[in-house]
Amino acid sequence: MQKFLEKMTIVFRDETLRKRIGFTVGALVVFRLLAAIPVPGIDATSLSKLLAGNQFLGLLDIFSGGGISKLSIVMLGVGPYITASIIIQLLTMMFPSMKAMMQEEGEAGRQKLSQYSRYASVPLAALQAFAFITLFQSQNVISHMSPAAFAVNIIVVTAGSLLLMWIGELISEFGIGNGVSLLIFAGIVAVLPQRIFQFVAGFTAADLPIYLLALVIGLVVIVAVVVVTEAERSVPVTYAKQVRGNKVYGGVSTYLPLRLNQAGVIPIIFALSILLFPQIIANFFSHSANLGIADFATSVSDFLANPWWHAILYFFLVFIFTYFYTAVTFDPKQISENLQKGGAFIPGVRPGESTMEYLGKIVTRITLVGALFLGIIAVLPLATQGFTGNQSIAIGGTALLIVVSVVLDLLKKVDAQVSMREY
Repeated sequence: MQKFLEKMTIVFRDETLRKRIGFTVGALVVFRLLAAIPVPGIDATSLSKLLAGNQFLGLLDIFSGGGISKLSIVMLGVGPYITASIIIQLLTMMFPSMKAMMQEEGEAGRQKLSQYSRYASVPLAALQAFAFITLFQSQNVISHMSPAAFAVNIIVVTAGSLLLMWIGELISEFGIGNGVSLLIFAGIVAVLPQRIFQFVAGFTAADLPIYLLALVIGLVVIVAVVVVTEAERSVPVTYAKQVRGNKVYGGVSTYLPLRLNQAGVIPIIFALSILLFPQIIANFFSHSANLGIADFATSVSDFLANPWWHAILYFFLVFIFTYFYTAVTFDPKQISENLQKGGAFIPGVRPGESTMEYLGKIVTRITLVGALFLGIIAVLPLATQGFTGNQSIAIGGTALLIVVSVVLDLLKKVDAQVSMREY
C-alpha cells in the first residue's frame, strides 16, 4: 500500500504525467460528448422497440458507448478503423512485400501500414453508415429524408467515426495507453450505470439465481484474465563471454519472457468486428425490394442471431485471431537473429535455425492455451445466456474481458512512466 501511495504521489507531482493523464481524460470526455449528439429525425419509441428485439444491435450499442441507442454522430465507434486494420494485417500475411516492408523498415514501415489502415477506414465507415441509416429508415426509426439529407447524414456519421479514430491516435501519442482500446473501454463503462439501474429496477426474487450466476461469472472472468495476462513462459538465455583487451564481457544469464497471451484483448475486438460486419450487411439487405435477396439476407441474419451458432463462430474467430495476431507481432526468426548478433544463445539449443524452431514451438504451445482461454471466456456468457435466456449476462462477460485487459494494460503503462521518473 505504501509503495502504491508513493507512485501516486509521483504521478501527481510530475508535470508530464499530469499532462498525459489530463489529455487522456479530456479526450474521453470529448468522446462522451460526441456520443450524446444525435442525428436528426429520430423516433425514440421505434428505436427502443428495435433495440429491445435485436440482440446484435444491443451488443453493438455496448461497444459504441450507447451510440446506437441515441443514434449519435459517432454511432459507428472505432469499428471501421478496427476492420480496416484487420484487412491490412491480413494483406501483410498474404503479400511478402508488405511483410518485408514492416520488418525491414521498422517503425517507418509500421507507420505506412497504419496510414493504409486510415485510408481503408474511410470507405468502410461510409458503407457502414449507409447500411445503418438505410436500416433505421426502413424500420421508421429515422424519418424519411431527401437524397441530399441522406447524403449529409452519411457524411456526418462517417466523419464521426474518423474523428474517433483521430482522437484514439492522439491518446496513444500524447496520453497514456492504447487510444482505440481506451475508447472501447470508455464506451463500455459509460453504459454500466444504466445497466446496473435496470438490474435493480427489474429485480425479482425469482431472478436471484441468474443475478448470482452473473456475479460468479464476472468474478471468475476478472480473476482468470488477471492470471492469464500476467502468466509467462521464461526461456533461459546466456550471453557468451567475450574478451576485449584486458576486460571480459558477457557470461551472464537472463531469460526471454514469452507471455501466455501475447495478443491481449485484440482477438476479442477483431472477432467482434468481423462477426458484426456480416450482420450489418444482412440486416440492410433483408429489406430489399428483391424477394430473393431479402429472403437470403434474412436467413443469414437469423443464422448469425442464433445464440449457439453465434457462440461457435465467436469461439472460432477468437481462437484464429489469437494465433494470427501472435504471428504478426512475434517473429521467432527475428528474435533468433537478434540473439545471435548479441552473442546470446539458449542453453542446449544451437543458434540460428534451431533457435528459431525452438522458439516457434514454445510460442505455438503457449498460444494454444491462451487462445483456448480467450475463446472459452468469450463464449461462456453466451452459453449461459442460452440456458438462462438473460441477454445482459452475455454482454457482461465480453465487456468484463475487455475492461479488465484494458485496465491492466493501462496500469502497466502508468507504472512504466512512473519508473522512468524514479530513475
